[in-house]
Amino acid sequence: MARLPQPPAPAALQAILRRTEDVIAVPAGTRLARVFTAGGSHPQRWNSFRYAGPLPHARFDPHLPNSQGGPTVTREHGVLYFSMSVRTCIAEVFQATSTVDRSTRSPHLVIFRAHRTLRLLDLTGLWPTRAGASQAISSGPKTRSQAWARGIRAAYPELDGLWYRSSMDAGNPSLCLWDPPGTTALPAEPDVLLPLNHPGLDVPLGRVCQELSYTLLD
Repeated sequence: MARLPQPPAPAALQAILRRTEDVIAVPAGTRLARVFTAGGSHPQRWNSFRYAGPLPHARFDPHLPNSQGGPTVTREHGVLYFSMSVRTCIAEVFQATSTVDRSTRSPHLVIFRAHRTLRLLDLTGLWPTRAGASQAISSGPKTRSQAWARGIRAAYPELDGLWYRSSMDAGNPSLCLWDPPGTTALPAEPDVLLPLNHPGLDVPLGRVCQELSYTLLD
């Protein structure tokens, strides 16, 4: 079984960082994608960081849970999750049911270009091994990966977030952005912002769902 113990202290994580090897620079202008819900009891905007957490499904939420293990709200830790492709977004967001519901809670797709270079800790390389973990950090229990997120956030507050492998889309890259400082990387306007039930998405979503063996609802 791949190892994923509790993380070491932030000072120990600081000592092992090799900045030229462990930090990925994602250039300004790189296109990122996100699927989010614009309706329901907790509507989101495409560029709004979430300051409540940790949530059970959110792998790298850096928030400290309350005494019952539930979410807290703090402006110290905002979080957003993105991917490099629409397929990865769909695979991750709808993994629980393998069904893409295009209506409930009004899911939207946004595609935008990063406003500046993003500096992300690379969890796809050797950093997890040197830190005492493994690639299970991107696929193991989320309560444990959230503990690692808290340790990483405390050790490297200057970084924008994490670069990691999608456990649902063949290990393709995903990004977790933290605020501060991540909000300064988002542009004023996206390139694409559409509800998932937009007719223009029928064909590409159908293709993605066929590749993933997900069910696409009308």
